[in-house]
Amino acid sequence: MKVYNVVFKEQGKKYHFLGEDDMEINSNVIVETDNGQQYGKIESILNLDKNSDNYKKIIRVATEEDKDFYLKLLKENKIALEKCKELVKKLDLNMSVISAEFNFDKTQLLFGFVADERIDFRELAKKLAAIYHTRIELRQIGVRDKAKKIGGYGVCGQTICCSRFLNHIDTISMNMAKNQNLALNPNKINGVCGRLLCCLQYEDEMYLECSKGLPSVGDKIKTINGEGTVSSVDVLNRKCKVIIGSNREEVEIDNNEK
Repeated sequence: MKVYNVVFKEQGKKYHFLGEDDMEINSNVIVETDNGQQYGKIESILNLDKNSDNYKKIIRVATEEDKDFYLKLLKENKIALEKCKELVKKLDLNMSVISAEFNFDKTQLLFGFVADERIDFRELAKKLAAIYHTRIELRQIGVRDKAKKIGGYGVCGQTICCSRFLNHIDTISMNMAKNQNLALNPNKINGVCGRLLCCLQYEDEMYLECSKGLPSVGDKIKTINGEGTVSSVDVLNRKCKVIIGSNREEVEIDNNEK
């Protein structure tokens, strides 16, 4: 038996499952989870303790029939999403439903929604259960999770990181924007979700390393043309612009000063 990394969505979070030794990477599999069976894909093999009781098992490699059934479920998810939105409107609930997902054995139907306040959705859950005859779960998610599910493009022109490759988002602070010398303008440092850009967090360490030995804006430094005041700093290229009298010049900081 081996431990495998399994994902349920492209670039989604990785989960550990115990499976037979001969399973291949990129194989579609049916796994057992706390929420019933799920259809996923083996992404990699892990060198972990295979005897751990914490790992759920891979039931089998998916067949063509399993794949066809999964594709059918995806279509049913879309229909369930539209039905839920319709009921939300009829019940006049102040919530935005953004996803609907059956598990593979259809023992659960999970809806994800965004709301600004606590929502009493008991009547909605009752109506959905009467339609689908399965366990209904409605889960309130944050704006970052909403962006991850829906997708979109960031200010860089690329597909947003959270829906492309990020599996985990750590705490992001305003200090990270300051470390990168970014203008503290919400339009510049916030993503499509309205929260601070994810890239501020995973680029922060590099900026802190590159900024060692660099002056700050307002510092007085000496150049070959005399002493001046630093007006801006290019952290990654280790350069700064210095005002000397009525002139402004670009100065390169010796990397040995790091």
